[in-house]
Amino acid sequence: MKAVLGIQVGHDAAAALVIDGRVVADVAEERFTRVKNDSSFPLHSIEFCLKFAGMKSVDLDAIALPSRYLNPEVPVFIDIPNDRLPAEDRTLASRVKQSVLNYVAPGRGPATTLPLYQKPIALGPQCLVELVDHHRSHAASAYYTSGLNDERTLVVTMDGIGDGVAVAIWKGENNRLELLKSWGAESSLGWFYSNATEALGWRHGSDEWKTMGLAPYGTPKAGALDGFHPMFEGGELKQGHKYTGGGAWLDHSAYHYHFDDARPLADIAARLGREDFSAETQRVFEFQAHELILPWLERVGTRHFCGAGGAFLNVKANQNLWYTGKLDTQWVYPNPGDAGLAVGAALSVYFKYNPRARHEQLRDLYLGPSYSDDDIRRVLDERGLAYEHVEDPARTAAADLAQDRILGWFQGRMESGPRALGNRSILMSPVKAENKDIINRCVKYREAFRPFCPSMLGERAGDYLVSSREERFMITSFAVRPERKAAIPAVVHVDGTARPQTVRKDINPRYHDLIRNFGELTGEYAILNTSFNVKGEPIVCQPREALKCFFDTGLDVLYLGSYRLQKPKRPQV
Repeated sequence: MKAVLGIQVGHDAAAALVIDGRVVADVAEERFTRVKNDSSFPLHSIEFCLKFAGMKSVDLDAIALPSRYLNPEVPVFIDIPNDRLPAEDRTLASRVKQSVLNYVAPGRGPATTLPLYQKPIALGPQCLVELVDHHRSHAASAYYTSGLNDERTLVVTMDGIGDGVAVAIWKGENNRLELLKSWGAESSLGWFYSNATEALGWRHGSDEWKTMGLAPYGTPKAGALDGFHPMFEGGELKQGHKYTGGGAWLDHSAYHYHFDDARPLADIAARLGREDFSAETQRVFEFQAHELILPWLERVGTRHFCGAGGAFLNVKANQNLWYTGKLDTQWVYPNPGDAGLAVGAALSVYFKYNPRARHEQLRDLYLGPSYSDDDIRRVLDERGLAYEHVEDPARTAAADLAQDRILGWFQGRMESGPRALGNRSILMSPVKAENKDIINRCVKYREAFRPFCPSMLGERAGDYLVSSREERFMITSFAVRPERKAAIPAVVHVDGTARPQTVRKDINPRYHDLIRNFGELTGEYAILNTSFNVKGEPIVCQPREALKCFFDTGLDVLYLGSYRLQKPKRPQV
């Protein structure tokens, strides 16, 4: 077993390619289709992964699908021989339901039919097709990228729900994952947080970070949300919560979810005020997560922790877990939502068939498409745009930042996951507090309370952060040292925290050089970094999209590889 292609079909569709146990390509379909949270079959993502590796689909050793059930679109888009269709791990109730459907609608197949010009993906005779449980895929994405091979490790997966499970506890040891316990929908802290997000008028399954960002502006009101969430105690589910009225609206290939709880929660939010409601939502989530996780650290007998599933996008909860002092290792897979399932399923299958193989910690998420300077120049020339070639973009860009210009920064391979990590980023100086408001208002077109993140030199992180550790992926926030808050106010949240990216020269040398040059000019070795997009759109993937964002927003300067574009007149901000 050498090459495994993971394919996530559904919410946050994606594809990832694992070769010899290493993730070599990973991209969400939304980056190609420009539909946020796209749930269509990820043909573009699959095509990119294979093309990047110089492979054809017939060269694959396995297809890994992160579900117990075979999505009916899979055998439409992939030519799977009948004798290689994977066996589904359906519950008795699910099998009965399927039998009834087959009886009342015999021969009923998927709604999707391919036209002649779209050929199904061909597989070689050696290619296996494997189903991997949703939460096992999440667990594998964290454990098999952690570098924790021999150490006994607690792995926790939490999300809304997947394959009937909302929370699962695992032990990782000797490169094996063992399921210790799991709970169903009644345990879903993810659904609780998402219902509160919908109650505030934002999208369930997409906008939860808005709730998290608003929470520090309010004061928790203990008990105000009792009866709307599960309760854990001592690592066990003390009281479950029954979620009713679940449904979805498929809007241009992206799902909007809804539960009955959202309506009474909206009334509570109106009574408490949005800020206090958000604060209490965050308090409940953090408290219940601790009641779940901390006792299991003691039971498993470890100080090593891995997490995955959409609930671990909550960087404040991740911070508070780290600050308990009970962890020596905290590794949250940096693409922990459903888009990361493709990686997890592929890794799970690879290590299933290579049980003696060892894994290394994931170095970076630069796993998407890249464009050469020749590619970029061709795009610029075809559009008749004025530009200049710069020998040292990092030095020139640092000078622009020091003059408070807002930069689009497009370099190398695109990041996978929800964070911009210095290759598809919008950058600005963090030394003026008003810079946060300028970008929110004139570039991102989003709510004024939304915070921005600092990218900082890894070797300087301790100058800015309390109890810092390497954090290359913006997946955990940290308290900012009191004496440094006034130095970089545009990237310090109202609660005195920041969600950093620590940048290493051996991983992203050009970005590291930019921050270093900025520090030499200003004395601050940190810059404001946000994703290269506007609110509601995916991060840009290719030069054309970067140009569109540049000319349609208040960006001052655009760096595409080694080329610099500047607007003839600075935007009025």
